[in-house]
Amino acid sequence: QVQLVESGGGLVQPGGSLRLSCVASGSVFRINDMGWYRQAPGKQRELVATITRSGRTNYADSVKGRFTISRDNAKNTVYLQMNSLKPEDTAVYYCNAKESLYPFRAFWGQGTQVTVSS
Repeated sequence: QVQLVESGGGLVQPGGSLRLSCVASGSVFRINDMGWYRQAPGKQRELVATITRSGRTNYADSVKGRFTISRDNAKNTVYLQMNSLKPEDTAVYYCNAKESLYPFRAFWGQGTQVTVSS
């Protein structure tokens, strides 16, 4: 099992910045991909960004150029630096980790609220 704990959400004005953190614990040696997803009220959960253990990244088109995902493997931590925030970025942000070994399970954090409003 892998446990994920997010932090760093909050209320920010449009154009502002926030940095989310997610610390993994447990069987972290089984994890390759980690990432961030978000879910706005009335909408499906969607991918924001992912990063592999080697540092290869993938971003949703809506956040490219504004968000940066990074990872500290020694600390079992993944970060999401969010700049130039827009009201449409308002959502609950979830950390995700995927096993690279059978049974290839996916784990989720409890979520952290990000609200972009003036």
